[in-house]
Amino acid sequence: MKTETIDKKAVFGWAMYDWANSAYATTVMAGFFPVFFKQFCCFGTDPVTSTARLGFANSFGGILIALSAPIIGAIADRGGAKKKFLAFFLFMGVVMTCALYLVAQGEWIFGIILYIMATIGFSGGNIFYDSLLPFVAPEKKLDVVSALGFSLGYLGGGILFALNIMMILKPEIFGLAGPVEAMKWSFLTVGIWWSLFSIPVFLFVREPARGTGATVETAVREGFDQLRSTFQEIRHLKMIGLFLIAYWLYIDGVDTIIRMAVDYGMSIGFDYRDLLKALLITQFIGFPAALGFGYLGEKAGTRRAIFFAIAVYLFITIWGAYMDEKREFYILAVMVGLVQGGIQALSRSFYTRIIPANRSAEYFGFYNMIGKFSIVLGPLLMGSVAVLARSLGYDDHLASRISIASVALLFIAGGILFFFVDEERGKREARYLSQRI
Repeated sequence: MKTETIDKKAVFGWAMYDWANSAYATTVMAGFFPVFFKQFCCFGTDPVTSTARLGFANSFGGILIALSAPIIGAIADRGGAKKKFLAFFLFMGVVMTCALYLVAQGEWIFGIILYIMATIGFSGGNIFYDSLLPFVAPEKKLDVVSALGFSLGYLGGGILFALNIMMILKPEIFGLAGPVEAMKWSFLTVGIWWSLFSIPVFLFVREPARGTGATVETAVREGFDQLRSTFQEIRHLKMIGLFLIAYWLYIDGVDTIIRMAVDYGMSIGFDYRDLLKALLITQFIGFPAALGFGYLGEKAGTRRAIFFAIAVYLFITIWGAYMDEKREFYILAVMVGLVQGGIQALSRSFYTRIIPANRSAEYFGFYNMIGKFSIVLGPLLMGSVAVLARSLGYDDHLASRISIASVALLFIAGGILFFFVDEERGKREARYLSQRI
């Protein structure tokens, strides 16, 4: 059952996990590992090969967790083991992140294996972290609590990232030999930060017991049975299915914009320090902005707030096609920070409302699966449009801008489908499914 009262300790404990694991997303995934891998792990390798290796690693890890997410979610639901699974993936992520310190120059295979395993730990943990939301927040506070998690994630990740940037730019202050050693120590700080600030979620968040006393083997068997049942039921889950398709489209646009902004910044002459500053801007603006979106969802309605965020992203996409100056890139970073956390937080809280709480891990497995497959349509669309534009006689510069503008189609299509998602009908479907179990 979803909680009807708010436990401040539970909310604090739950939200602090976002503070904890966002350090990995910011410092490792977005910030340092791509540079560490290209310049250190793949030392002496041409840029095309190193990029291909990293791309394969990201794809392999993403596909692996995407395909397994609904399965492990279903197993955790049957065994009442969301926190146990969270602990398992947390341990994996922390150990593998810290082990990156041990990678020597040129050891790209060792480095990429550790990175894949750490990313699986990060992504797998998020499934069970998300699935605990119905048990820490009443329905009326889902937007605010979900936004609190994202906002603390931006703040916590930003604070450690700022420290790590200082370590990279001024390694002598910290007694380090140079940027490479600073990156290695940064990986250790992420592991320590992640593990230390994860403690509150285990202390303060209570997971309702299923009361079945199931063994591990029984939980696994029942989990697979439940997953098969869900696929058979999917024809009755019209609102959940429609929302997931809409979410896939507009969140694909969000992820593509993030990647477009960095690539576009490099194309107009930004160096790595400029990109780090822009990423920091996004992080720290994301902290209050995500909180603001939580209250906006509570006061104006979650649907309206999501539509507003989609509209802002639509504007960002169109404007990005005309951007020429560095000043505009920083403004773009500010605008992304204003809506990025909000659309993520409110999408999570909206989804929580239309799924059965007693199967939240399984359904958040599907949700996270969609998230992992989200960065597919955008790049494909941009590439196809660019080729088409060149075939029509446009030069490369203009074709590139047209391809960037084409991402707007994802926000338009996602917004149209989201318009037809009936929240009240989704709630009725969720209650019906809960009563059947």
